[in-house]
This record gives sequence, C-alpha cells and structure tokens, in this order.
Amino acid sequence: MTTYTNLKLEKTGHTAVLTLSNPPANTWTRAALADLTRLVKELNADRDIYTLVVTGEGEKFFSAGADLKLFADGDKAMAREMARRFGEAFETLSAFRGVSIAAINGYAMGGGLECALACDIRIAEEQAQMALPEAAVGLLPCAGGTQNLPWLVGEGWAKRMILCGERVNAETALRIGLVEEVVPRGQARERALALAQQAEKQSPSSVAASKQLIQGARHNPLGTILQTERELFVDLFDTQDQREGVQAFLEKRSPQWKNQ
Repeated sequence: MTTYTNLKLEKTGHTAVLTLSNPPANTWTRAALADLTRLVKELNADRDIYTLVVTGEGEKFFSAGADLKLFADGDKAMAREMARRFGEAFETLSAFRGVSIAAINGYAMGGGLECALACDIRIAEEQAQMALPEAAVGLLPCAGGTQNLPWLVGEGWAKRMILCGERVNAETALRIGLVEEVVPRGQARERALALAQQAEKQSPSSVAASKQLIQGARHNPLGTILQTERELFVDLFDTQDQREGVQAFLEKRSPQWKNQ
C-alpha cells in the first residue's frame, strides 16, 4: 500500500479523501509537499477517481501552513526550495482533472489556506478561521495566495487579508466569496462527500474539459477561450462518456460513466 508523508489517503467509490496529518497543526514539510504532488498525479492516472476531498486531521486545524522553524536561520536555499515545492504541490492540486473540495475543519492559515485556495470548492465549518499572515513575520504568500485570493474575493479583501493581516471567520469568508458554504462544527467532511457524490453524476470527461475552460478564464483573453470552448465541446464527441450520456438521457436511465 502506497504511503505518503503526513498525508492519509482513502478511496470511497469514485472519491479520494485526503487528510492532512501532521499534528498538532498539520503543517507542511518538504517531504509532504513532494508527496502531495506525487499523490495528485497518481489520482489523475486512476480513471476510477472523479473527485477529491481535502481535510485536516483533528478538530482544530485544517492546516497552519509551513513550519516557520524552517526559515529561522535565513537560509535562502531552503526558502527557494520550499517556495518551489509549495508551488509545484498546489499548482498540481489546482490542475487535478476532477472536482476538488476543501473541507475546512478549523484554522486554515498561510500555506494551509493556499491549499484550500487551490481546490475548486471550499466548505468551512462555522468555527473555522482563515488568514494569510506571512507579512507579519517578514514573508509573503508564495504558493498562489497573492494570485488566487483576489480572484475569489476581489482586490480589496485580498489586500485586507495579505497587507493588513486581517483574519476572517467562516461567516465573513462566506460573505466575501472565500468559501462557498458554511456548515456546523464537525460536518465539513460529510458535506464535502455529499457534494462530491453530486459531482460524480456529471460526465468526468465533461468536468475535466469544463474545469480547464473555467480556470483558463483567469489567464486568457475572452476571444481565445470562447474558441477553445467550442473546440473542446466537439472533442467530447471522441469520448465514450458523451455517447453514454446522450443515450442514457434518451433511454431515461442513469448514465454509467467510464471516464474515457
């Protein structure tokens, strides 16, 4: 059985559940970031996996980000390696071909929040707290935080959180668009799994293509993406899922996806 540093993986149906497990605060290490990159690539190759739920172990932390002890001696080589590993890990997570859902079960700070930002959807428990406090210790978010946060909440709130160090609770996070749903304490994982099951009713081939288009809107001119949208629509006719989806609708039955 494959093992990963500070990460626990279980599969239920078409869903992979990834638990960040490095007590007490589920902080990230070099090895864990490297293993996250490897793990997501392996999930991409598993055609039976359509969705991914990410949560934290325990009742207090989703993840507190990096262990600041790594940066205590001012080693630039260490800083460069950690920045690279954070970037690779969360960019790979963002590019997961299926639907990824962060079940934020507690504090999501720094690199912990950046991990959630790399997911497609975020569900937070009512007691969760979220922040990007790096500037308070002479650093900055280096794992997509300065780019992904303003895309979700707008420039003003991104500046409040990053430049002013403002921490937001779950209620505020929902209001500003940082999370899509707030649930009672202890229910984020269950709600994320329910949403994952909802996503599994969609064609995984269509989901992968649609996700590529949605995320591509961040980086490409509208005219370019509109043309790509039409091309990917036609490309779906090369898949078994397209034929199955239409046939199942006409036969008034649930489709049986093959992810092919």
